[in-house]
Amino acid sequence: MSWREHNGHAHGAGAAGPDPNTRWLAAAGVLILAFMAGEVVAGLLAHSLALLSDAAHMLTDAASIGLALATAKIAARPPRGGYTYGLRRAEILSAQANGITLVLLAAWLAYEAVRRLLAPQPVNGAVMLTVALVGVGVNLAATWLIARASAPGRRRGLNLEGAFAHVLTDLYAFAATAVAAVVVLATGFNRADPIATLVVVALMLRAGGGLIRASGRIFLEAAPAGLDPAAIGAAMAARPHVAEVHDLHIWEITSGMPAASAHVLVAPRQDCHAVRADLEALFAREYGITHLTLQVDHAADTGPAANGDAGAGADAEHAGQGAAAHPPGEEHCEDAHGPRYLPGNATGGFVSKSRATGESRE
Repeated sequence: MSWREHNGHAHGAGAAGPDPNTRWLAAAGVLILAFMAGEVVAGLLAHSLALLSDAAHMLTDAASIGLALATAKIAARPPRGGYTYGLRRAEILSAQANGITLVLLAAWLAYEAVRRLLAPQPVNGAVMLTVALVGVGVNLAATWLIARASAPGRRRGLNLEGAFAHVLTDLYAFAATAVAAVVVLATGFNRADPIATLVVVALMLRAGGGLIRASGRIFLEAAPAGLDPAAIGAAMAARPHVAEVHDLHIWEITSGMPAASAHVLVAPRQDCHAVRADLEALFAREYGITHLTLQVDHAADTGPAANGDAGAGADAEHAGQGAAAHPPGEEHCEDAHGPRYLPGNATGGFVSKSRATGESRE
């Protein structure tokens, strides 16, 4: 009979997660909204697409901060009903929404910028420069406020990362607008305005694409960036008394909250509890994973002790721990997934097969 052991930590409402300090986020949102209103007026007076695009981007900044505030409140709710991890993954929805809005807004601004390049319009370089310089200061302040919203000593979650990406991109946009304004004032080259807009578009696409990719990896249950499942499986198989590892899965419940599970076979007559504790310590120490579930069984004993020779008493002692015996290299799971990792095999090049179909499963 198989059994599952879990390391002694809670998965409840107090589980680790990147909860932002909402006061700093709210302050950044108010600052951005106030400046955005003035920038719309200035952009219309100066006939500057760059200023209007910055204002539109600042509107999405404010929306992203509002979304971050709302999802932080939702994610803080304790688990209940069918939501056994609570609603922490709501922040990933927020991050994906932020990424998509950045990409859509960039597409619209790119269209308008091309139109202005083909048919340039006169712009007021002095107003552009003044507003752009003030915008740099406002966005520096907002960036600082959002950075303060991160919990001390902890990385930003994707929810907060989305808001931060919006504001940081806007900071670069104002810098580009200021350069364009100087060019207009010095040379009268009005096409500098839409060119600056295209620079903003490139920055928005980069930030938005990054958010979409990162949130998509979490939705698709991919391993966290920077963690190689094959290397982790090989490291597990190399630990003392581990005979085989298979069905290894590594994913993120939400950003900054990695989890893993695996089926581990322990060498005959060895303490499976000690092996499990050693693997838990390995995951926590080397990979920062504490949400770990291990199914631990004994591998079949084909040695002398299996025939009643010396050592049978130790085997009997550990047999009482409830771990079933399975021959290494044979199918143990109804529908096993991924490679098997054996001691001395650094690549995990053994592919499990479905018991039902016999087909290889990559």
